[in-house]
Amino acid sequence: MGNIDWDFTGRTVIVTGAAQGIGLEITRFFARAGAHVVAVDLDADTLAAAAAIERVCVVGGDVSVTATAEAAVSAALETSGRIDVLVNNAGILRDGVVWKMTDESWDQVLAVHGGGTFRMTRACVPTFREQGYGRIVNVTSYTGLHGNVGQANYAMAKAGIIGFTKTVAKEVARFGITVNAISPNASTRMVASIPADKMAELTAQIPLQRFAEPSEMCSTIAFLAAEESAYVTGVVLPVDGGLSM
Repeated sequence: MGNIDWDFTGRTVIVTGAAQGIGLEITRFFARAGAHVVAVDLDADTLAAAAAIERVCVVGGDVSVTATAEAAVSAALETSGRIDVLVNNAGILRDGVVWKMTDESWDQVLAVHGGGTFRMTRACVPTFREQGYGRIVNVTSYTGLHGNVGQANYAMAKAGIIGFTKTVAKEVARFGITVNAISPNASTRMVASIPADKMAELTAQIPLQRFAEPSEMCSTIAFLAAEESAYVTGVVLPVDGGLSM
C-alpha cells in the first residue's frame, strides 16, 4: 500500500484468516493506521508475519470453533477494553464436482466460512451493543452469486454470507452497529492454485484485465469500517475490477 490517510488510532480490530493474503494485508493496514489488531488464524505458527507487526497480537485457532471466537474477543478486550471492527476473512477451499465431493469437504468449507463468520460475529456483538458502536465487514465472493464449477460448497458458503450480512445488519442496526461485505477478486493463495490456461481465461473476463493485489482490498474495507460510514449497512460491495458488471 502507498500512503495511508485512514486514522484508526484508539480502535481495536479483529481480523480472521490473518496469516496471509488479504487477511495479512488488512492486519498490516489497520496497524499502520494506528489500530490495535487481533490477528486470528488456524495455527499460531503461521501467524509469524502478523505477530511481528507493532500493535498486533495473535490468536491461533479454528474460527469454526466457538472457543476461538471467545479467545479473540478476550484478547481484544484485554488489549484495549473494547472492540470496534470485526473483519471476517477466514476461508478454505476443498474443491470437487458435486458428485465426487465428500461429506468432509462439504462440511469443512461451510464450517469455516459460514460457521466462522457466525461464531465471530456472535462473540463480538455483545461488546458492540454495550458500546453502542461496531463495524462488521464480511468477505464473500463472486462465486456466491454466480457459481463456479467444482465449488458447490464454496458457493453455498459465500452465498450464505451474503444472506447473513443482510440479516444481521437488520438485527443490530438499532445498536449503532453496521454490517457490510466485500466481494474481492485478488491474487491470493487460492487463486495461485488455478492452472495457467484457466487463469488466462478468467483474467480475460475482468474488464480491468488483471486480478487485484491483496492490498488493494484494504481501502474499501477501511471505508466500511470507518466511523464516518455510519449510514452504510447491509451492502455487498464488489471490489473485482468490474467482473460482476
